[in-house]
Amino acid sequence: MPGRLATGLFVASLSFSFAPTTWSMPFEDLSGEVASVTSSLDTSVETVADGPSSIVNNNSVVQDTDEPVEISLKERTSIDAVNQMIDANAAKSLKAETYYFGFDLRGSPQEDARQYLPFLDYLSRETGYIFKLRFSSKHSTIADDLGTGKTKFAAVGAVSFIQARIKYGVTSLARGINPAGKSEYQSFIVARPDSHFQRVADLKGARFAFGSETSTQGHLIPRIILADNGIELDELAQYSYMGSHQKCANAVINGEFDACGMQDTMARSLIKQGFLRLLYRSNYYPSSGIAANKDVPPEVVAAVTRALVQFDPAGNDKDSLYEWQKTEMPNGFEISKERDYTKLADWLERLGLVTERRSAKSGEQNP
Repeated sequence: MPGRLATGLFVASLSFSFAPTTWSMPFEDLSGEVASVTSSLDTSVETVADGPSSIVNNNSVVQDTDEPVEISLKERTSIDAVNQMIDANAAKSLKAETYYFGFDLRGSPQEDARQYLPFLDYLSRETGYIFKLRFSSKHSTIADDLGTGKTKFAAVGAVSFIQARIKYGVTSLARGINPAGKSEYQSFIVARPDSHFQRVADLKGARFAFGSETSTQGHLIPRIILADNGIELDELAQYSYMGSHQKCANAVINGEFDACGMQDTMARSLIKQGFLRLLYRSNYYPSSGIAANKDVPPEVVAAVTRALVQFDPAGNDKDSLYEWQKTEMPNGFEISKERDYTKLADWLERLGLVTERRSAKSGEQNP
């Protein structure tokens, strides 16, 4: 079918490879503007800069719709390399189940899509099922999308997983392994290099930027750090949720905010480049991972879990990926357990960031 765009929703085919040419794919990011993912096949699509109205593609105008629709990369290019890969998977695709995969926004929608699409292609090859990328709309969250079945699998941080676990009973399959070989990560509190702030306690009365409200590294852990240093939200001059780690960092670099809490991997890079300065490095907490909707068949969960554990992004699978080393799972995955998230779940309740209460023993929702 021709590629179509739905307001607030983008579903992309995973069947592509990074060849030495260019392609462009439109989708609506969480700010409501249509962005363009530029990767490596030879074709182009019109991009709407001021919000979605219609897309001109191959001399046809496709109007917006509220229904989920797919964009077929195969119909947007005749590159032999891409068609060969699609044809190779065609037979099993006709019989295989399709599962939509969501994610917590980390950087820009464009960059996140570039990183996840080749990973979904890996999952498809290893499991025999078809995986397609789905963006959460600006009116939804990945926790709700995963819990209600709009997506069946998702790459999520601890906050999104805990919220979805409490409310919907989703299952955590695996946690990402960091460059040190551990399935944990940190949050960094950063400021401009020329800032007069020297420690977290100095931030009382300052302007503070968070990432997404559902972010672990960009919201929950920074809130823990502020609380441990005696700072409540109402003691900040201003605070705002920027929507992603990248936007959070940009807000500080541009002088809009005095400090922010963000992902350790991105923060290290920006600090090394001289854009930011470290004020505080948090303790380690369970890293982001992959979770599944509770209604996914057990055999599918088992196949995906097996593929995650076998995933070798620094070795055998490296050449098929796009800058996977910049994700929160640069060295693959290990099996996760619900008890890994107990401490963060306690903090979520303490800070009032969950509406349902957990059973102390089971972690299930209480009325």
